[in-house]
Amino acid sequence: MAMPSFFFLLLLLRFTATSGQAPTPSGPTNITAVLEKAGQFTTFMRLLKSTQAADQINTQLNSSSNQGLTVFAPTDNAFNSLKSGTLNSLSDQQKVQLVQFHVLPTLLTMSQFQTVSNPLRTQAGDGQNGKFPLNITSSGNQVNITTGVVQATVANTIYSDKQLSVYQVDQVLLPLALFGSPDSPAPAPAPEKGGPVSKGSATGGDDGGSTDSSGSAIDLGFGVRIIVAVVSAFAASSSSLWI
Repeated sequence: MAMPSFFFLLLLLRFTATSGQAPTPSGPTNITAVLEKAGQFTTFMRLLKSTQAADQINTQLNSSSNQGLTVFAPTDNAFNSLKSGTLNSLSDQQKVQLVQFHVLPTLLTMSQFQTVSNPLRTQAGDGQNGKFPLNITSSGNQVNITTGVVQATVANTIYSDKQLSVYQVDQVLLPLALFGSPDSPAPAPAPEKGGPVSKGSATGGDDGGSTDSSGSAIDLGFGVRIIVAVVSAFAASSSSLWI
């Protein structure tokens, strides 16, 4: 009778040990928890929290209508490589747009990067309008991201399930809408003062006066009438001499 009890004890110990080695994650998916576990994403986590983008992402992930999300997470080194004061120069709304530019409203696996259509739509807006373009190019296992301002590389996959994919990138994705474009067309010059004058208007002469074609005609007609009157008077006086 002691033998079955011994085997039961062995099975119980084995089950307990196995459960301790690979605990099953509990609770809803949380983007900050994913990044915190991965490490080296302190600045990005702080932006996610201060802009409340983390709450929005978590709400979407745990919504029944969620179609999945893709997050590009820049490392702390990526933020440290930015020009000093870059983040502080942004308004609260611009910080929200910067974070949203790192989030795609669709779930993309590494293999799907090879077939996506550029530019990708981000949470910051449609890339077709030229303000938030995000283009993906891939060659083998290497995936590059271009924004028109910077080019980043997907270093590795931090997290992936059926709802969320989080990828580490080596550069902060800077959108054109916030950081400008070296190829942006210059603004059109203001029209010069004293532009072309429309027909019928007076034009300035060399002496600063004005001429008018109708006035010239009037002056000419008046002179002709004077000459005619003089000639008529002379003819009348001549006729009286012959009478």
